[in-house]
Amino acid sequence: MNLTQNEIRVLGTLCEKQRTVPDTYPLSLNALLAGCNQKTSRQPVLELTESDVAAALDRLKELRLVNEVSGSRVARYAHQFEKTVAVSGPAAALLTVLMLRGPQTAGELRLNCERLYSFADISSVEAFLEELTAREPALVRELPRAPGARENRWGQLLGGDDFSDFSSSTVKNSTEAGELATLQARVAALEQEVGELRSALQELLAAR
Repeated sequence: MNLTQNEIRVLGTLCEKQRTVPDTYPLSLNALLAGCNQKTSRQPVLELTESDVAAALDRLKELRLVNEVSGSRVARYAHQFEKTVAVSGPAAALLTVLMLRGPQTAGELRLNCERLYSFADISSVEAFLEELTAREPALVRELPRAPGARENRWGQLLGGDDFSDFSSSTVKNSTEAGELATLQARVAALEQEVGELRSALQELLAAR
């Protein structure tokens, strides 16, 4: 498809909002613009204009990835991504997060996909990634491990295979985010263990 960055952002936003805010989906141009320019859950952060989004929508409509929904006083837009590209819901969720956040590890993808699709474990994420890699043409690619990184990242190929925009600082931030998520999970487990020990101690003291 060789989509531009703006087209990828518009398509990814439509895919995301369909699942996270179904009550307001399909999206108006203003809502879509706001979603594209979000400061959170986006890498890189963009500042698109209405004309940027409109131009991206025109191309995506030509590719049958987006259509304009009739029956409303305000034009609204919906994606046809899963149907046109022929991917399953879990695979589409992975591609959506990759479109919006850039290359990520399997662990980061599982965490960031939570609102779109709940994967049972990292191995299930990896299975869908391998399936997308085996497509012809491939839709994702496993990237070489960056210096200082503990895991390989995956990137989507809807815009080609140039990942030069994702600098080492992006890798560093991505790695730190994954480590923070792991630390938070460990803290939660320790808090639960402390609570159980406290309850057991109270029962023991009450029995004496």
